[in-house]
Amino acid sequence: MQAREHGLAVEAAERSAERAGKSAQSTGSSALTRSRVRLDLPRAPRRSLLPEYDPEAFGRLSEKVARFLGTGRFIVWMTLVIVVWVLWNIFAPDDLRFDKYPFIFLTLMLSLQASYAAPLILLAQNRQDDRDRVNLEQDRKQNERSIADTEYLTREIAALRMGLGEVATRDWIRSEFQDLIKEMDERRLFPAERDEGDR
Repeated sequence: MQAREHGLAVEAAERSAERAGKSAQSTGSSALTRSRVRLDLPRAPRRSLLPEYDPEAFGRLSEKVARFLGTGRFIVWMTLVIVVWVLWNIFAPDDLRFDKYPFIFLTLMLSLQASYAAPLILLAQNRQDDRDRVNLEQDRKQNERSIADTEYLTREIAALRMGLGEVATRDWIRSEFQDLIKEMDERRLFPAERDEGDR
């Protein structure tokens, strides 16, 4: 009940604040009243001049690049590009060649590709290590729960066996019945001896 009353009071306060803001705008109130902020509401985040950096998006990109670099398709494409580059710069007319025999520009491009590929592969490996660590922790907890469940079931089975040790089993009941049948047969065969023994 109190929570409902509190909610109604908050709504009424918000409506009155909106009305006050509208009237202040229409009357042209001072800068002091316009810059007043509510302290019970979180402040909106300010935009930074620096670009936003999402480590998850960059990590996913690095994994895609590392996954592509580790395929045969990449090796085939890389080989084709290098072969075409070298053949073009050897057999093309002199005015169309852009990288002469020592192929310095090709070396620069391969070095640039390697300088970006290595950190991206390492970043992807670090993310995989983090995932493996989390999976290992979950597996360890699951194993602990399984061991605890197994120990509990083992104790319960041992308790049931001990309890069954005190319960009459089928063999014990059968042997008792056989003893009773023998005793009854003996009474039928020798009733006089039994009667004399009872006296």
